[in-house]
Amino acid sequence: MPGSRLTRRDRRVIASGLADGLGYAEIARRLARPTSTVSREVTRNGGRAGYAPDAAHQATKRRAHHRKPGAVQSRRTETAVEQQLAATLIGTGVPSMAGRVLAALLVTDDAGMGAAELVEHLRVSPASISKTVRYLEGEGLLRRERIGKSRAERYEVGPDAWFQAFLASAQRNHQLADAARRGSARLGRSTPAGARLHALSRFHQQLADDIIERARHWRSVLHSLEPTR
Repeated sequence: MPGSRLTRRDRRVIASGLADGLGYAEIARRLARPTSTVSREVTRNGGRAGYAPDAAHQATKRRAHHRKPGAVQSRRTETAVEQQLAATLIGTGVPSMAGRVLAALLVTDDAGMGAAELVEHLRVSPASISKTVRYLEGEGLLRRERIGKSRAERYEVGPDAWFQAFLASAQRNHQLADAARRGSARLGRSTPAGARLHALSRFHQQLADDIIERARHWRSVLHSLEPTR
């Protein structure tokens, strides 16, 4: 079995596979490594179009040389933070797997994670990740990004993710308000049921408008506070 670290030869096999247009899974099979190891290696070192094996090997050696002695403790802290964040998200009503995926993407220092990485990191099935990704996309909390020229994708929580999620929530309130308004009109506002539906419509319409207004306000404020590069 190969060691945990990629060798210079391993990296040259990766470069050769990329040049031949192979996917990460096929390259990983040739190396007897997890697919996530290959995708992470390529992503951290220039992507499919810019991967250079010797430069990647030297960069990895430099990172290892400068790694702080407390790296193990740091990883434990990151794991604890991720677990606590996932539990909190789930406690607020976010589906269990969605909470775990969100927490993993929020805590990672990498530029997002691929499906294979999430499968390995969370120890769940590819089908679970695929289903969860679709759900989070629908909520506006996750976006996909192609990795180089390959078909592989990376998922990340975008800078406007929470704003988009609030807009999705506001849209649902709009839909409920509209359904209640139409129901009130058909039953007649003078009837008890029509009056209740009218009140429901007004409440959700105002709530949706307030959510959008405040979300736009705070997005603008927080963006203005971000340091310029």
